[in-house]
Amino acid sequence: MAADLMQKIKKLREITDAPFIDCKKALEQTGADLDKAVAWLQENGKTKALKKADRIAAEGLVFATKNETHGVIVELNSETDFVAKNKNFVELLHLILQTLLENEFSSDQEAFKLKTKTGKSIEDSITDATATIGEKISLRRFEKVAIKSDEQLGVYIHHNGQIASIVLIKSEKEAVAKNIAMHVAALNPEYIFVKDVPQEQIKKLEQEFKASPVLAGKPEKIQENILRGMMNKELAKYVLVAQEYALEQQYTVQKYLETNHSELLKVVRFEVGEGIEKQSVDFAQEVAAQIKESQK
Repeated sequence: MAADLMQKIKKLREITDAPFIDCKKALEQTGADLDKAVAWLQENGKTKALKKADRIAAEGLVFATKNETHGVIVELNSETDFVAKNKNFVELLHLILQTLLENEFSSDQEAFKLKTKTGKSIEDSITDATATIGEKISLRRFEKVAIKSDEQLGVYIHHNGQIASIVLIKSEKEAVAKNIAMHVAALNPEYIFVKDVPQEQIKKLEQEFKASPVLAGKPEKIQENILRGMMNKELAKYVLVAQEYALEQQYTVQKYLETNHSELLKVVRFEVGEGIEKQSVDFAQEVAAQIKESQK
């Protein structure tokens, strides 16, 4: 490859942040004219992004924010954790958060069409970021929660942006909502209330505990008390209100809420890549894929 072409590829990458292969192709398509190559990359941004649609984006960041009337929690994914630390990626995340927070929408489709402060829609902003950064960027999920005048919303983000939670309570104490949000982020309960646990699961546990030798020979009333204790201990493993409150373990979460005259209304917890099966590609395969791409 000629030295002058390499210099132009380097310059084009500095200008656009586009991947090496795309910069090389842009220069080849435009007679090595830098200005035309920049325009070519911009014009072909959506096509380039679509090529990445089948890739798995399982890294990224989660974040949450609020104002006086609403709270929003978002998961924005990238293919690598390196890109998740990229300034453009972080700015996109906050742009999406503010757009969702400040605008009304009634469906995911409407949300993606919302205009950001840049004048572009959320959908187009993500497509542009995919083209510029060179990895698939995906707004995987988001949720917006309304806050009434007698309610408080607690927001907690783990320091590295891998876990975020929001908790809505009926209360005068915002600190209680924030504390429960912190507990939820740390303990990751599977269910919020006991009533949320499937009845089949409850019945299965009861049957297992009733067969326990601990109950053998005990009076019926004592058996009931022991069984209740065993059930409560088991449910505390995955039901939020039954768990020991992380900051004051003499209380359950439910007791902590009651002590502070608060009622739990809604809980949302996002963890980056939760439930996504990550793609594993060895180095040789990756190199082969890049060579194949460069020959197109």
